[in-house]
Amino acid sequence: MRDTSESSLPAAALSQQLLAWYDVHAREMPWRVGPAAKAAGQRSDPYRIWLSEVMLQQTTVAAVRDYFLRFTRRWPDVEALAAAEDAAVMAEWAGLGYYARARNLLKCAREVAARGGFPTSNAGLLTLPGIGPYTAAAVASIAFDEPAVVVDGNVERVMARMFAVETALPRAKPGLTALAARLTPQHRPGDYAQAVMDLGATICTPRSPACAICPWMASCEARRQGIAAELPRKEPKAEKPIREGRVWLLKSSTGWLLERRGPKGLLGGMTGLPGDGWDQSRRAAIPSAQADPAPASAPWREAGMVKHTFTHFHLQLTVLVAEAEANPSRGEFIGFDQFDARSLPTVFRKAFDLGAEALQPR
Repeated sequence: MRDTSESSLPAAALSQQLLAWYDVHAREMPWRVGPAAKAAGQRSDPYRIWLSEVMLQQTTVAAVRDYFLRFTRRWPDVEALAAAEDAAVMAEWAGLGYYARARNLLKCAREVAARGGFPTSNAGLLTLPGIGPYTAAAVASIAFDEPAVVVDGNVERVMARMFAVETALPRAKPGLTALAARLTPQHRPGDYAQAVMDLGATICTPRSPACAICPWMASCEARRQGIAAELPRKEPKAEKPIREGRVWLLKSSTGWLLERRGPKGLLGGMTGLPGDGWDQSRRAAIPSAQADPAPASAPWREAGMVKHTFTHFHLQLTVLVAEAEANPSRGEFIGFDQFDARSLPTVFRKAFDLGAEALQPR
């Protein structure tokens, strides 16, 4: 790992060089106040910055944009979100994945509303539920111009290449954070944080980095050594286990049988198809453990299998379908005119689409 002092430019000059690039090339995003607007006196809204950062975790800007616009149209400020019904927020979140984020979003919004607004410091933001070091630093930096060190995957990649850090992730994280801290300026720290992330997203990309047009090209040690595309190095990932399970899709004359999942655990608080407990730890550890029974007595038949990948495992889910008038042991029938399959989490939407197709008249 090379010290910043060995760079062709000192840290302050490097940060100013990147800010000059950002002033011209900043990406336009619905939650961002661009350099020109900021220079004219417009301030970043901490609510919009916080909401976007929570949505962007484990997700891409392209995937988040439409969700963000729908959320802010429906709940334009943190007070409106704090007053929202849990079910409404979870339904709007469907498809973004990592549903614990949506539950924490509501907890945090209600805490912020109760306090009368967002804390304006990194330390204060860390006292809010569901806000970790990255999100706190991002909001403190971008919304309140605190020189907090913002480090996401883009920043890690840029630092690893700038200083030719050979240590593999995740072991390299502390060192990369220290390097990012050295380059974080006191002046315009929020713009600088967004500039590094933009650099990683548009030029210093995971594959085929566009070194020839990078504002830091002359100071990049990995480019000098010809190893930019190889960094950052990563430890080999452990293979994900495979779980198997079943879900039931029952159609009656009045609607579809669905159930609201418990508030905690995988997909907590979401609406889904009744299942056999495939998401429970006992079923994951002991596949032969007693599974939950079908939710109703009906002429069930297999419609096929859907596959889905969660953070820690792959899932193979058998979908059973039936059409009958029944008194279910769990769940409730949702009327056809009240139900939109797009409000389901992705895994259940896959299962619903397969099952509904199988129930179409031949």
